[in-house]
Amino acid sequence: MGMNQLFIAELQQEAASTRKLLERVPLDKADWKPHEKSMPLGRLATHVAEIPGWASVTLEQDELDFAKMDYKPVIAKDNQELVKILDVNIAKALKTLKNSPDERFSENWTMRTGDKIYFTLPKAAVLRSFAFNHQYHHRAQLTVYLRLLDVPLPGIYGPTADETM
Repeated sequence: MGMNQLFIAELQQEAASTRKLLERVPLDKADWKPHEKSMPLGRLATHVAEIPGWASVTLEQDELDFAKMDYKPVIAKDNQELVKILDVNIAKALKTLKNSPDERFSENWTMRTGDKIYFTLPKAAVLRSFAFNHQYHHRAQLTVYLRLLDVPLPGIYGPTADETM
């Protein structure tokens, strides 16, 4: 089994759980946040939907230079748009992964802002940390937001207090 197939299997498994969670986000409370330093709910949910697309950024480029970017954060207007953002990014990631030979996963990738380098790692490690684990971190954060808003949580890795699966 190639490296790409390992990441594809995980991405597909996790996408289903992420979709179930995003479908429940109360975007009528998009500006809500649990603390003044926290990201607002709508931005966090959209961020969770965007992150899978970072697999393509990782595998198709050799670096991400924030100094050369003009990133404008998006906030989904409703759950349909939120899930569509996720689906588009999952499809893009799957296409890139399917077309990535094993050798690409050992090539180096760098995150920087101009001359300031944050890290340089093999692309497989960047996929694991910057793309996959990063999404799981924010998805878990989103479950806390939803719990604080008394939104029933779907099972992600098993039953929850709200669903026995």
